[in-house]
Amino acid sequence: MKIKVLIAAAALIFIAGIAGSIFVLCSPSKTIVNIKRDGEVLYSLDLSKEENRSFVIEYGDSSNTVEIKDGKIRVCAAECPDKTCVHTGWLKSSAMPIVCLPNHLIIEFADENSDIDAMAE
Repeated sequence: MKIKVLIAAAALIFIAGIAGSIFVLCSPSKTIVNIKRDGEVLYSLDLSKEENRSFVIEYGDSSNTVEIKDGKIRVCAAECPDKTCVHTGWLKSSAMPIVCLPNHLIIEFADENSDIDAMAE
């Protein structure tokens, strides 16, 4: 009896985990993207209105090349040692931003309340 309850509980947790993962990783309906360096917003872009283009963001002696294509954004080239930001690919989820630690760059979907710092009641 105890084994059946444990198996049912484990199955329920497993199914909830898969459902949660799918929910988080699904492509969001958000189109506003912020490109930040050290907490400061460098660019705020509406991907639904942007034309296909590439641009370079400099940081000291290094740079990142950002590409916007078909309403999506990615880092297509970087002058950093590990190139994790390039390997991340297109920005798909608000749960997983594109991050380049050596160049202090973050590309993420903007929060819907991003212009509100605090709220008082």
